[in-house]
Amino acid sequence: MDRKAQVLDKLKGVIDPDLGKDIVTLGFVKDLNIDDTGNVSFNLELTTPACPVKDQFRASCEELLGELDWVGDVAVTMTAQQRKKPAQSGNGLSQVRHIIAVASCKGGVGKSTVAVNLAFTLSRMGAAVGIFDADVYGPSLPTLVNAPFHGLFQDGDSIIPVEHDGVKLMSFAYAAAPQGEGRPAIMRGPMVSQVINQLLTGTGWGELDYLILDMPPGTGDIQLTVAQLVPMSAAVIVTTPQQISFVDVVKGVEMFDQLKIPTIAVVENMSYFMCGNCDTRHEIFGRGARAKLINQYGFRNSFEIPVDAEISALGDNGTPIVTVAPDSDIATRYRELAEATVREISRIANSGDAKPEASYDPDGKISYRASDGTEARIDPAELRRRCRCAHCIDEMTGDQILQPEQVPDDTTPRQIGTLGNYAITIDWSDGHSSIYPYDALAFDADGDADGPVADGDRADLPERV
Repeated sequence: MDRKAQVLDKLKGVIDPDLGKDIVTLGFVKDLNIDDTGNVSFNLELTTPACPVKDQFRASCEELLGELDWVGDVAVTMTAQQRKKPAQSGNGLSQVRHIIAVASCKGGVGKSTVAVNLAFTLSRMGAAVGIFDADVYGPSLPTLVNAPFHGLFQDGDSIIPVEHDGVKLMSFAYAAAPQGEGRPAIMRGPMVSQVINQLLTGTGWGELDYLILDMPPGTGDIQLTVAQLVPMSAAVIVTTPQQISFVDVVKGVEMFDQLKIPTIAVVENMSYFMCGNCDTRHEIFGRGARAKLINQYGFRNSFEIPVDAEISALGDNGTPIVTVAPDSDIATRYRELAEATVREISRIANSGDAKPEASYDPDGKISYRASDGTEARIDPAELRRRCRCAHCIDEMTGDQILQPEQVPDDTTPRQIGTLGNYAITIDWSDGHSSIYPYDALAFDADGDADGPVADGDRADLPERV
């Protein structure tokens, strides 16, 4: 085996944790060079410059190549794939790789604060980022980001975005500024859609890895217009612990599901409060919504952001907290959100992340096939008895409300559908509807159920039949 083959063979030991393949098979290793003295150099071309595991990749490459006794110095240069020109509508979006919606179906949950801090975190991770404030009636971007602004200008047919600290910004408030800052936007839906279209697609965003859309609250015409206007890669939904917010999250997930936009993360904002004089966690807006989302919808990525006076104070002053306190606990939470966002989008875009499939067989069993090819057959009545919705499980205690004997053995599914990237829906013959996370239908090689974990407790799941 020649030296190049030995190097590539060693590098096959470095596995991308999100794509599940080695970096050689994925084509990440570029421009491999080995000189006469045994020094090895190559480029590691990642899917995004914001890759959260790039330092681990570098260390693993150096360690594995160090096992070859003839290798001298190892030089690994981190690069990212060139931004391709996707089929985006409007010239301004022609070089934008991924568009991410940050949405909430209820106002006042801190969605814009999350959107801004997510954008600036991604920028600090090495990505080229922009943020678009799609809330015409209540634009907040100029308040949350105190960027120098001297008016909007054009370069040819494109509007030049405002730029601050490496992030490109656009908001209706900038366009309305010459008429007087703070004036309300009084216009009907069609006019709003036209304004959003002009600002979003008419802005010269240039080369961006991620464009964050700070969506207005709700699930109405504006949200549908924006979602249909541009191809979004994914959505992040922001909520709070209250029950009314949880209900709105369900609406948001269903809206994005109908639009074929995967919801990749949920942020529970204002999740709890830590007072300055004690270490006690005060859940002033209630608890349980996040655990319910994990159990009922199987979200792989859910995050808690606590109530913190500094976030509000800095936001009012136009300074994202991640820029002035990058080592704070809050900034760490946003870093985790950003890393999960990057990884999920990479998985969706590069691996063809196939959804699991479920169907009802003529022999009376529900067949399930996982994305990795694992298959299982499940008894319908038993699965119905394991429903974990609020009608079947007490939300406060976790006790079983539905008793097994209440479900007839001949219960069958009338319809099986999908919900987002994480769950299936089943309408049962007894009139009940259930949601089961894909993980709740997954089985390991021994036939034992592997399900989602919430608050440290493993869900009670069906067994293989």
